[in-house]
Amino acid sequence: MRPNEGPKSGSTTGSRDNSRDSSRDSSRSNQKPKPPTGDRRLGDFLCFAVYSANLAFGRAYRKGLEELGLTYPQWIAIVALWEQDGQTVSALGEKMFLESNTLTPILKKLESMGYLRRQRDPADERQVRISLTEAGRLLREKGMHMNLVASTGLKPDEFARLQETVVTLRDNLIKATAEEA
Repeated sequence: MRPNEGPKSGSTTGSRDNSRDSSRDSSRSNQKPKPPTGDRRLGDFLCFAVYSANLAFGRAYRKGLEELGLTYPQWIAIVALWEQDGQTVSALGEKMFLESNTLTPILKKLESMGYLRRQRDPADERQVRISLTEAGRLLREKGMHMNLVASTGLKPDEFARLQETVVTLRDNLIKATAEEA
């Protein structure tokens, strides 16, 4: 996480924290290192705003998920399977941004709860396909009351724009980190 995540008064968009570079330069000239520019607080970081909003969403969903007996990652897996039943574990992991070693225990638990089935793909034994059971499909009706648009205080069009902006942010960060690798 860089101290200069975005524009703030007194900072330049896209600038980087040069405090380490300037301390190296100043040590060569026997000058005291300059303190980092700007007094950034935790609340000034976009990453913290997104992280803490995620935690707030988790708290907002908690009561409804407890009624269903599910955790948030389990709920997201179920929702993704409503969207496209019969996915492979790897395809579901890509959608949920989870590695298979993290996703598999979630799926095993959902299977033990009777919400889905995991089966080897007859066409490719290396792949495991996940299918909802009738109980998994019925969760949709039970869980549809968990609509947090009103809870956010945003108008429906503002909510939709924010969701699109966050998706763009996420995709750009993934692309940037993939290019660095």
